[in-house]
Amino acid sequence: MSDIKIDLTKTHDVIGAYRSIDFTHIRDKYQDPGTRYAFDVLDGKYVTGYHIKLSCFRHLRDLQRQGDKDFPYHYSLEDVTAILNFAAQCPEVKTLKPVKLMAWQKFILATLIGWRHSDGDKRYARAIVSVARHQGKTYLMAIITVYSFLIESIGEASQDYLVTSKNFKQTSKILSYIKSTLRVLLEQEPWASLGVEDGINLKSLASKSDSIFMSSNNNELKAITWESGQYDGSHFKTAIGDEFGDPAFSDVDKISKITSGQVDVNDKQFIQISTAYPDATVPFHQDEKRIITAMEQDWKRDGDTYCCLIWAVDDINETEQPDMWVKANPLLDMPDKHNKLMLDLKTEKDADQLAGNIFSFQNKSLNMWLQSSADSYVSLQSVEESITDDFDINGREVYIGFDYSQFSDNTAFGFVFPYINDEGESKYFLYQHSFIPWNHAGSIENKEKQDGINYRELEKRGFCTITGHQDGIINTDQVYNWLVDFVQRHNLQVIYFGYDEAGSYQVLNIKDSLIANFPTWQVENIKQWPSNLAKPTKYLQDAFTTHKIARYDDPVMGKALLNAIVTNSAYGISVDKNKATLKIDVVDALIDALFQGMYHFDEYSSYNSEFAKFSRMSAAEQIQEGLRKGAIDPEFLDDI
Repeated sequence: MSDIKIDLTKTHDVIGAYRSIDFTHIRDKYQDPGTRYAFDVLDGKYVTGYHIKLSCFRHLRDLQRQGDKDFPYHYSLEDVTAILNFAAQCPEVKTLKPVKLMAWQKFILATLIGWRHSDGDKRYARAIVSVARHQGKTYLMAIITVYSFLIESIGEASQDYLVTSKNFKQTSKILSYIKSTLRVLLEQEPWASLGVEDGINLKSLASKSDSIFMSSNNNELKAITWESGQYDGSHFKTAIGDEFGDPAFSDVDKISKITSGQVDVNDKQFIQISTAYPDATVPFHQDEKRIITAMEQDWKRDGDTYCCLIWAVDDINETEQPDMWVKANPLLDMPDKHNKLMLDLKTEKDADQLAGNIFSFQNKSLNMWLQSSADSYVSLQSVEESITDDFDINGREVYIGFDYSQFSDNTAFGFVFPYINDEGESKYFLYQHSFIPWNHAGSIENKEKQDGINYRELEKRGFCTITGHQDGIINTDQVYNWLVDFVQRHNLQVIYFGYDEAGSYQVLNIKDSLIANFPTWQVENIKQWPSNLAKPTKYLQDAFTTHKIARYDDPVMGKALLNAIVTNSAYGISVDKNKATLKIDVVDALIDALFQGMYHFDEYSSYNSEFAKFSRMSAAEQIQEGLRKGAIDPEFLDDI
């Protein structure tokens, strides 16, 4: 059954896929709490969101895959039992007494510790655990950290362990959980003897020290703040990153310092925990999306070493459905806590709603990624739902918009490809290419940190070009040559080229070259007045809302769309940005392209006039059209 091809990227019907497969053998063989939870979720015992259903389905499918040639992983019931027995002895931080873990909590521990590589190491070297706030995720991570520090370190020396968060206050919080857990455990056997053997000083657990040291073997658990970034030189066996969805954690170089230090470490694991945040373009959420897609493409083996467990509501409309809040707040399933937690959540929602800040409740208490402002130009849902990997731009008609950079801004081309889909609906495919100056930032590294975008990686994927100018400013020749090459390489039929002159002689040079070399292109300087741009600005916004837009999973375009906010005037809407470092150049370029592109499907537009259609034809096509209409005598063609 493991070779059945399941693709959930379109249908998202996890339950349908689950019911189509016979899991009887797995159900009979595996009675552990982790697997029982997976079955219970898919059998409808718990109210859960799509992402957890997907993770549970992955768990059961992977149990079926064990033994396959291309699947070097197995589920170790011995390790599952070990971590759950250990967790049953760990104190909760407020009462300092052990608490009975819920099924969903056992599923997290069983998944992260139970799945193993054929060499015995943990399968999941990277993991994301995301749940609404106040659900005890820090407590669970303290259990995993202490388990790794005390148990997995036996027989090993000079091992590093990490807990990290944005600043000292947040990092100290998770460290205090770990110290409290250790202090209580080491006061009882068999842990007390193990603590003495390891050389753990109990007094140090009551101090303000930012590390816990084992003097007998030089193993050390370090608390390092993100702000300090002192990850170099350490090789972390287990690393916990708290609240990594915060936009402060956008520096991928720092993240890579943690993971690169783990390259040659046995049984390594880096776990990021967080709730949702307003900025959906952060690396944490981008990783979530990638692993969700990998899980949906069940037949592929992508993302096999990356775990993603997300408890979240599925739809923004569930904000008004308290019975659905348990999807993000699984503690609501605990009878003793349900009533008080539900009351607290309703109170919080009402307060945020009254203050006009319902987005905060949706972010933190429903674990939804969305923009933090009602002024957002397009919704996160519309931006993400527009993504496709199935569009061929070659040979198509296209409208091009051009936004030339000023100072630290990027230079961007926006390409709008009108097309008719298989259902006969008129649509637009959007593409962009940006040129990245770094002079103002001082270096491309600083530019990436400033914008929160890994331009060097995206350049490899074809979404941008880092300027070739030695001083880090835009190279006009490079921009022009790229455009000409792109159009010719893809055999594009350019209908329109709209640009913002912006008082720049460089733009005028590009415009003059295009007019001289491509006389069939309609080249137009678009006055950037609100009265002039309000209509295409609104058209693009509505096209996203009505699902008329498709695009590649391009982070440059995605971030620009999410950075844009709406401003209103007597002339209509326009787009702007909240602060200078946010980039919306791509949005401006797309709006310029739609200045004429929005009329493409209008029956009475100048584009669809008989003359315009005829002028866009090749010589051969014009002859064929003349023959069809009787304007050309066939005998005349024979004569020539």
